[in-house]
Amino acid sequence: MKINSLTTLLQEEMKDIYDAEKRLVRALPKMAKAASSEELRQALQEHVEVTKGQVQRLEQAFELLGVPAKAKPCAGMKGLIEEGEEVMKEDASDELMDAAIIGAAQRVEHYEMAAYGTARTFAERLGNDEVASLLEETLNEEKETDQKLTQISEQLLQAMDEGSGEEMQSEGRSSSKKSSGGKKTRTSRA
Repeated sequence: MKINSLTTLLQEEMKDIYDAEKRLVRALPKMAKAASSEELRQALQEHVEVTKGQVQRLEQAFELLGVPAKAKPCAGMKGLIEEGEEVMKEDASDELMDAAIIGAAQRVEHYEMAAYGTARTFAERLGNDEVASLLEETLNEEKETDQKLTQISEQLLQAMDEGSGEEMQSEGRSSSKKSSGGKKTRTSRA
């Protein structure tokens, strides 16, 4: 496909996002199933429904542009989902698995925020306020989901610190650093 105008570029961006969202509708339930935290599981399940609405919103935007809603394979989302699937196969405690799932989900959210922000800007530049508004609505939903995942992560990490986080302290919180005498000392970043 030759991209010879901003309109064509917007349409190509939207095709990419459309594929990404459709992939997520299939991937999010797997992430929810792998989560042990009820709050995380519920957040992921809720986001499946939000994502279905985002697919419909994209279809509206395609209609407003006068082109068929058509997906183009989104290599970026495909890779992010594959990374998430790899993480879910790891041998980890429930708490660490939930933290890993949140990390994978937030990478997805940030990818989507970038994609929707770009497409919205193109639509604004083209003077297509209706399409820009639809894309902005989804962008805001992605930001809300990212914030919700951050809150869940902070609560999870706090619980790990208060509970059985001893292995986290010994494995992940210490670092080597040179003291003023040139010797390496172990310090804790508590």
